[in-house]
Amino acid sequence: MQSEYFKLGRLVITTNAAIRLRQQEVFDALRQHAQCDWGDISDDDWVMNDEAVKNGDRLVSAYHDSNKEKFYIITKADRSATTVLLTEDY
Repeated sequence: MQSEYFKLGRLVITTNAAIRLRQQEVFDALRQHAQCDWGDISDDDWVMNDEAVKNGDRLVSAYHDSNKEKFYIITKADRSATTVLLTEDY
C-alpha cells in the first residue's frame, strides 16, 4: 500500500449500488480506495493505479461485498468526483 493520498471529490453512487450494497461496506471500500488499497484488481492494474496517484490519472478499484456482489469505485482524473457502481453500471 502506498503512503500517497488523493482527493475523492464529490461522492456519487449509482441507484443500483445504493439499493443493493450495504452502506457500511461501501464506506469501508471507500476508505480502502482512499488509502490506495485497490481491492480485487490485477497486479498490472494495481501498478497503474499507484502511478495514477502520482500522475493525476483516473483511479479504478474493485471490491466484493459480503454477498459476493462485485462493485467498483472510480475516481476521475481531475479528482472532482468518485463514483461507486455495480458491474452492470460500468
